[in-house]
Amino acid sequence: MLKTHYLGTAALLAALATPVLMTAAQAEVESMDPIKLTLHDWTGQLITTGLMAAVLEEAGYNVEQVQADYLAQFAGLKTGDLHVAMEIWETTGREAMDEATAGGEVVNLGSTGMQAIEEWWFPDYMKEACPGLPDWQALKGCAAAFATPETAPKGRYLGAPVTWGGFDEERVAALGLDFEVIHAGTDAAMFAELESAYQRQAPILLWVYAPHWAPLKYKGEWVKFPPYEPACYTDPAWGSNPDATHDCAKPTGPIWKVAWKGVAEKWPGAAKAIEAFTISNDEMGAMISAVDLEGASIEDTVAGWMDANETTWKGWIGQ
Repeated sequence: MLKTHYLGTAALLAALATPVLMTAAQAEVESMDPIKLTLHDWTGQLITTGLMAAVLEEAGYNVEQVQADYLAQFAGLKTGDLHVAMEIWETTGREAMDEATAGGEVVNLGSTGMQAIEEWWFPDYMKEACPGLPDWQALKGCAAAFATPETAPKGRYLGAPVTWGGFDEERVAALGLDFEVIHAGTDAAMFAELESAYQRQAPILLWVYAPHWAPLKYKGEWVKFPPYEPACYTDPAWGSNPDATHDCAKPTGPIWKVAWKGVAEKWPGAAKAIEAFTISNDEMGAMISAVDLEGASIEDTVAGWMDANETTWKGWIGQ
């Protein structure tokens, strides 16, 4: 009886203590309404968003991860139906981001710390079939080396999913390249095709980005187009083609975090944590590799980073 009474008392004390602890934790959370973080269709973005969600949950916030189109999401961010997008790439999302932030409905919460490259890429073995690479002008004389039955006599360029943007069709037209742009259905399908072509030493020219494991695993290079300048995308007079825009390389630069303007007003502590979030290309590349090449789950990969970097993320939430 004494033992039973002791256990009952312990359970009662635990039950009484729990609401006190929860109240103390939630006292620092300005609202328990869910903060909606957007999810897209590539592994790195799922990891970045998972990390931010885990950090905010550790701080006591209620978080939802919501599937959204990469560029169309800005409509939801403007209205507050969506709250935070963790990866807006300078390479493909800058125009949409600038348009959204110009009106004040969306705010830029700073760089993730990662630096983006998204460009046409070829395996080293294609240099024999297309001498002059990586200079883009070599493509003018060897489009047939990249042809497939579906595109012949034109070369085939495997672009990213169409929702990513990127202006590949505009570039092909502006530079007079005899290529047809074929968009991959998914990120996974794009890199599966690279894997297959590489093993067979088959012709391929495709969109490859960093941070990612592909440019580390495979020997190859990005095509060198005329250097990007903002005027290239807006002024036809810029560049080699006086009648067209996009006759240049894609921009490179930071991967940004953006949010609905109301986040800082409704959840100021969360906004500070999102601003503080930073991670390196090497860290992200290792996590993407763990998921895509080693079969780890997104959840386990996020949990592993959280365990290994507790001091870092606790600093983001002021603990």
